Formats: sequence, structure tokens, C-alpha cells
Amino acid sequence: MSDRSWFFASQGQQQGPYPEAQLRDLIARGIVTATTLVWSEGMADWQKAGDIPGLFSGYSGPPAVPGSQRSPAGGGDVDGGSLSIDFGILEFVWRSLVLFIGAVFVIPLPWVLVMYCKWIVSCLHVPGRPSLTFEGQPLTVLWWWLGAVVLFICLDLTGIRYNNALGLVIQLGLYWLALKWFIANIASNGQPIGLSFSGSFWGYLGWHVLAALSVFTIIGWAWVYTALSRWICRHIEGTRREVIFNASGLEYLWRCVVTALACAFIIPIPWVMRWMMRWYVSQIELAERAA
Repeated sequence: MSDRSWFFASQGQQQGPYPEAQLRDLIARGIVTATTLVWSEGMADWQKAGDIPGLFSGYSGPPAVPGSQRSPAGGGDVDGGSLSIDFGILEFVWRSLVLFIGAVFVIPLPWVLVMYCKWIVSCLHVPGRPSLTFEGQPLTVLWWWLGAVVLFICLDLTGIRYNNALGLVIQLGLYWLALKWFIANIASNGQPIGLSFSGSFWGYLGWHVLAALSVFTIIGWAWVYTALSRWICRHIEGTRREVIFNASGLEYLWRCVVTALACAFIIPIPWVMRWMMRWYVSQIELAERAA
């Protein structure tokens, strides 16, 4: 296989040919992921790189540092570097529409949410973690979702004061549970990575209260949400690397403003959302933990 030349698809365009050594370098840098379509002479059609025997498994990365230990398969040890994400526009559009429709009809939401999570994780590249998958089950979310719906109904029936504020707290509680569930169910090569999120609900709630108050400063919310992203990354456990969010508040601000302006024209929404998501994910880095 080492003498073959390869093509790969990026943003709907053919790239290549590349010698296999260069293709493996692109894999190591995260440019070619397990979900990237590739083709080489002798293949009947394009295939996902992760489905080709020996292509990803043949890349093992650098040898272990003398005196160190590699974690077992499925463990949380990964190489350093920034994360990346890539996906097609049409796939993003129809999956997002299905997710929106599922949320409108309430009951289907857990199933379409799992579908969406499986897809978005398969588009994500983490250095040293090929073939990422999502193993969460709809029934887990179903009970949280139905419980929240019942609480919302009870709040409306009681008519107590501040029921809108209590409803918002319940909604944030759902988001917090979903965040823990999402992180805990990320797997690599079919094996659980063992990640977990240790951030408390009260901390999560406090950041959102601060974000709501920062709206009065007009632009301060960007720095709050940047700090919230750092807080979330800092509380991801189960990996020997430290998860860091590198973006500044100013970077977050101007990109959000551009995204909002572009979304006002409706048609650019998929492209600008992909642009924003690519940037956001690229700001998440795995780095050596401070001694």
C-alpha cells in the first residue's frame, strides 16, 4: 500500500494526488479524518478513510517517551494538539432540520438528538483518537426530557410567582445533564474513552446568570461565554492531557457579530455556522498538564 497515491475530498472538491506518506501526515495533522472520503487506484468508489484497513490503524504516532506508560485501548490518554471538525453543508442542513422538527414535536427529541450527536462526533477529530463515535442512548435522555416537561406543566398549573425563572433553571439543568451525558458517551474505535464532566450544576447556573447580567454591558457577554468555555474544558476529566480553550473574548465577540449579521440573510446560515463551529472547535487544545 505504501507506493499508492491517494485523493481525498474536502468541501466538495477533489484534492491530490498525494503519496501515502503525505496522506498519513495529513491524517496526523487532522486534515484527513476517519470520515473523509478518499480514493486510490484499484478502488471501485470513494470510501471513508476510517473504513480502509491499515490506513488509520497503520498510523500509530510517535513512540512513547522513555519511562512513560501508554494508557490501554479506550483509555483517556491522547496526543496533544488542537481539535478540528469538518462536515458537508447539505448534511448539516438536513440533520439540523430534523433536530429542529424533533424538538417541536417534543417526544421524538431524544432519538433525533442521539442521531445528531452520533453524526457530529463522527465529524470531530481529536489528535491520537481515530474513528470517534457517540454511544449515548435515547432512553437516557427521554426520562430527563419527560421529567422536565412534567415540571414545566406543573409550574404553569400552579401559577406561582417567578415560574419563568424557575422554568429557566429547569432548562439549564437539562443542558447541564446533556453536557455530562454527551462527554461521557464519546468513544474511540468502539471503546469508551472514559471521559467525564465534573463541573457542578451551580457553577453552570452561575455562569449563565453572569452572562444574562453582562448583556447590560452590550459586549461583556462575549467574555463571559469565553470564560464559560474555559470552565467547561477545565472540568473535562478522564484524560492525562489538559483540555484548554484558547480563544479571547474579542475573537469570540466579532465572530458572533459576523455570524448574527450573516444569519439575518437566511441563506448563508449553513456556511456561516460551519465557519463558526470550525473556529470554535479549533480553539480547544489538548496540552501537557502543568507539573
